[in-house]
Amino acid sequence: MDRVVVRAPAHLHAGNFDLTGDLGRLYGTVGFAIDYQLEISVEKSDFIASNDMWAKHYAEALVKRLGVKGVKVDVRKKIPAFAGLGYNTTLALSIGVAISKLYDLGLRVEDVALTVRRGLITALGVYAFKFGGFIVEGGFKVNLKEKMLPPLIFRVDVPENWLFVVALPEKPLSKVREIREREDVVLESLEQMPSSLSDALSRIVLVKVIPSIIERDLDSFGEGLTLFNLKLGEFWSRYQGGVYCHPIVEEGVKIMLRRSKCACQSSWGPTFYSIVEGEARAKELVEELRAFLNANGGGKVFYVKADNDGAEVLED
Repeated sequence: MDRVVVRAPAHLHAGNFDLTGDLGRLYGTVGFAIDYQLEISVEKSDFIASNDMWAKHYAEALVKRLGVKGVKVDVRKKIPAFAGLGYNTTLALSIGVAISKLYDLGLRVEDVALTVRRGLITALGVYAFKFGGFIVEGGFKVNLKEKMLPPLIFRVDVPENWLFVVALPEKPLSKVREIREREDVVLESLEQMPSSLSDALSRIVLVKVIPSIIERDLDSFGEGLTLFNLKLGEFWSRYQGGVYCHPIVEEGVKIMLRRSKCACQSSWGPTFYSIVEGEARAKELVEELRAFLNANGGGKVFYVKADNDGAEVLED
């Protein structure tokens, strides 16, 4: 086998439920895999090459750490980078899994994550890649930061008729990318979350969000997710300049909440999203948001199902 193709889903964050750490773990992440795909082709080579800067970066790191000869990576379909959709983690895992397949290394996705140093603070991207669906992971042990993968504690398929309306405004991108450039400094100097807030966030996940998706109650699920994301936005406001990363996102969230119970910013943004039932509602919301973004600097709006399967690795 000389070439493989990997198709892997983007993921959306709802947030983290414990930034206190007094119980021995930090973060713990809630989110989804969505049917918005990255696709790469990877083939054996005597050297390392790619049509994507970040793909070449991860290929170089993986080839060196895994002790293999070389690869050529062709990124056929991209996810927008540094926008809250998980491009870098998904790309790194896709390349690592492809190298493992090509060189018969027998690596699990978790092994690749540890090798390429992705998904060790928040493992949502790892489990979205491996399993798809709605995911809750339990955070990393404080004394093993970046030495372990946070464990998966809950995962379930998202109902087929729940559609994600995803908005990516253009105007906030430069601000968000500036935040991401100093993300390591922000996280190192992050103030400890009050335990009362971690308690409240964990309770929302445990007794509102998880039961609601098991019962397929979208209104209750959306209410819980929105409250969870809002409380986190208030905590992060000093770092991103508001509850949401930009006034456009804040106004877009209001538009979403007029038509649904759910509206969240993904990670640092600027991607924000809603979940609605059925295509008719999804199309109506897409049209309204598209008009709003077109009048406010432009951007992209689309709707997709969840991805309940995770990545595909195919011989080409």
